[in-house]
Amino acid sequence: MNKGAVLVLGARSDIGMAVAYRFAQAGYDIQLAARNVTSLDDDRADIEIRNSIKATLHEFNALNIQAHEAFVTTLPELPIIAVCTTGYMGEQKESERDMTSASLVMRSNYEGPSSVLGILANHFEKRGSGTLVGVSSVAGERGRASNYVYGSAKAGFTAFLSGLRNRLSQHNVNVITVLPGFVNTRMTAGMQLPIALTAQPSDVAASIVAASAQGKNIIYLKPIWRLIMLVIKSIPEKLFKRMTL
Repeated sequence: MNKGAVLVLGARSDIGMAVAYRFAQAGYDIQLAARNVTSLDDDRADIEIRNSIKATLHEFNALNIQAHEAFVTTLPELPIIAVCTTGYMGEQKESERDMTSASLVMRSNYEGPSSVLGILANHFEKRGSGTLVGVSSVAGERGRASNYVYGSAKAGFTAFLSGLRNRLSQHNVNVITVLPGFVNTRMTAGMQLPIALTAQPSDVAASIVAASAQGKNIIYLKPIWRLIMLVIKSIPEKLFKRMTL
């Protein structure tokens, strides 16, 4: 039985590819969307052969927002689930020195993802069904000196997803916000990540598939992150300004 298609935006990322494989294992057709997407043809073929489903490639640039409507309308079919894993961490110090670099981080994590999900939301609302998934970050829950440019963009994306969820709740469309915390990916390569607080891309993918089936709204990959961020958000500003986080 064909369950419909899952669109993976940012399929080149470690999380995106893990999401594609996990949904394929669950019996969904897969639409892989990324820049220079033809380079993912080996992955597309492997997903198809391993899972006996259909996988297709779609050129997508999160920053080219003028092309997002055409991108959605030219998909072979409107997906039943769309997962946005696009993002770019950048370097905080570089973003502080160069606003062009800061803008790239902000657009990659907020403007681009919000644009394409907003367009998909309109199509899902018209159809009256579907699930939208946005991978945000706990970094957006309070601005910290170490990554406030990235965190501010993720904060905006989290707020966008919250508003979208509120708007679409009456139209049988669910919106899921994913707050992974640390994830062991190429984007975090070289960082000293605490093992107990770090998830693998496969963990993120499994949680997204389960949350989609269960109609959840917000998921933390490791429950401890909910407590950690509650504590961080509760620190008085006078004290928080003197802390290094």
